[in-house]
Amino acid sequence: MSGQAERERSGLVLALDIGTSSARAALFDSRGARLSGTLVRTSYRLRTTEDGGAELDPDELAQVVEALVDQAVALAGAQPIDAVAMATFWHSLLGLDTRGRPTTAVLTWADTRASRVVPALRARLDPASHHQRTGAYLHPSYPVARLAWLRAEHPDIWERTTRWLSFAEYLFLRWFGQATCSVSMASGTGLFNHLTLDWDLPTLEALDLEPKHLSPIGDEPATGLRPDYTRRWPALGEAAWFPAWGDGACSNVGSGAVGLDRLALMVGTSGAMRLLWEGAPPEPPFGLWLYRLDRRRPVLGGALSEGGNFIDWVCRQFRLPPLESLQDELAAFPPGAHGLTWLPFIAGERSPGWAGDARATLSGVHLDTTALEVLRAALEAVACRFALVYRLIQEAVPGQRLLVGSGNALLKNPVWVQILADALGQPIVLSPEPEASLHGAALVALERLGSGSLEALARPITKDGEPVTPNPGYMLTYEAMIASQQALYRRLVEER
Repeated sequence: MSGQAERERSGLVLALDIGTSSARAALFDSRGARLSGTLVRTSYRLRTTEDGGAELDPDELAQVVEALVDQAVALAGAQPIDAVAMATFWHSLLGLDTRGRPTTAVLTWADTRASRVVPALRARLDPASHHQRTGAYLHPSYPVARLAWLRAEHPDIWERTTRWLSFAEYLFLRWFGQATCSVSMASGTGLFNHLTLDWDLPTLEALDLEPKHLSPIGDEPATGLRPDYTRRWPALGEAAWFPAWGDGACSNVGSGAVGLDRLALMVGTSGAMRLLWEGAPPEPPFGLWLYRLDRRRPVLGGALSEGGNFIDWVCRQFRLPPLESLQDELAAFPPGAHGLTWLPFIAGERSPGWAGDARATLSGVHLDTTALEVLRAALEAVACRFALVYRLIQEAVPGQRLLVGSGNALLKNPVWVQILADALGQPIVLSPEPEASLHGAALVALERLGSGSLEALARPITKDGEPVTPNPGYMLTYEAMIASQQALYRRLVEER
């Protein structure tokens, strides 16, 4: 008992953040401060295919994560670790056979192969009612569509698979021999009902699935590591291992965007705008999704498939140096002076139109167009898409709120922050936390351990931030750019 009491007093949390291109781990104290020198990270690449695949090897990725845990435990030394908290990418899908062996790769949100079966899926499931129940879309970025694709085009895999789960659940199966799916991870699948807080039976029926083919939903921590992992990580043998939360929800927490008066603007590999609060969720309007951090806290927002990935692509294809080295030159361009219009859909569209098979288009190029103008137009194009999402959020949940910016693609590029503030017509405060999802996972775990409310733990993060303010003289210019982009969208996407 005395040893357990000592653990409860320590409040030390090992946090993991597993993304689609990198993972990191760190140790946090009972106040949510990261312990100096404990941040470790590793990178990997999605395996892409010509037909739109974007996947990861489940066992290779599991070994990467386990190696990070090895490093973090070593850095903890003799300090007892009370809990393990994990943020992972939403929307992953993995199949297992009767012996628990993978029948598929980890299929990620960037995999567009399911777009071929979406029309047939929409004929079986009414898209509007499905969206209202699940907060998600019949769109290739969601597991609901990938399940329909596997059933239709890969019947051999479908027949061999007895369980479907996220990568986070697969980790828990390796470590504990059993796994639950957190409310947070379930809410990003397109298979979860926000009214019942359980799997959505009409959707499962349309896919010829039953709840037994999925993990049970729950937020209780796991204990009792398998013997080989207990020997590998003796310091974690009595820790509370919380089922993984969605990295987007954790990013809100870790950047200080908790409550109805704070709106997260995240630009990393992709982009997202999210509102997280405690209370009843609204009916999500078309264009926005509705997920959860837990049973009490909904997350309303929109996601862009383009962010730093799109800008990196432009720099690479037009042989430009990295964006960080072009700040002064880009800032010297007046908004819209290039006369270019981008539809930036290099990985299909998510919010607000959800045209999964849309593709990137650049209009207005002439003999004098420069590569730098193409890049400036690309930055403005993403900002214009964010402006559309922002308007939908404000219509769904009106109110005055602080915009909190996070994500490495944003934090490293002040000119993009200014472009976004101008396009949104709102000040942006940058979160000082470069690892928002990692930090957020630690804070959620600390609330569960009794260290304080999530609001009290998270909100001080941005209290001293200086806002980047919009230039009011550019408001009409950005309105015109948004109108031009939408006109091109109607011609090339809506009227196909």
